[in-house]
Amino acid sequence: MSIDIVHPALSDYLLDHATPADEVLRDLAEETRRLLPDNARMQISHDQGTLLTLLVKLTGTLHAVEVGTFTGYSSICIARGLAPGGRLLACDVSEEWTGTARRYWERAGVADRIDLRIAPAAETLRALPREEYLDFAFIDADKVGYPVYYEELLTRLRPGGVIVLDNVLRGGRVLDPAARDEPDLVIRELNDAITADERVESVLLPVRDGVTVVRKR
Repeated sequence: MSIDIVHPALSDYLLDHATPADEVLRDLAEETRRLLPDNARMQISHDQGTLLTLLVKLTGTLHAVEVGTFTGYSSICIARGLAPGGRLLACDVSEEWTGTARRYWERAGVADRIDLRIAPAAETLRALPREEYLDFAFIDADKVGYPVYYEELLTRLRPGGVIVLDNVLRGGRVLDPAARDEPDLVIRELNDAITADERVESVLLPVRDGVTVVRKR
């Protein structure tokens, strides 16, 4: 079962009614589609990027983490929302994809705000100080790793801090008992676990492939 929660007739309308993307983001999206056609769907949409920027600004973020950088669209959106002096730790395993990200960070004028770690994200997160100091985190990487990323980040999130998780509907497969692939099972279980997690408040939003916004109590 596959469900498109954003009707094609509405998609362009939604994009047209977010703050417009600038030339840097438009060029990055186009280059990603052209050079990586088989992977381009991993890139967040413009309305998602605008949502990230707004949430980062609303939380007054100084310390942010991104798990899953790809070609850098989401990291630009997060970095642009940081409070003065803020930093983003970007976690990925691909030198190739993040090479594109580095070029566009320079063009966007945010390279000095981003620290890139090329390593398994679980290792990077576990090496961070075990203090409640993070203001914001975005998870958009391998789905099987989401539970580990969520726990490691939540442990370090300050009260009132926010975690955003992407692709939490899995094309509707979270509703399909016949969907037994490991990523679908993991996300289905994590969605239930977050709802029951008394440490947080959360909402699952029908944005693109599903976005969960979590606020630590």
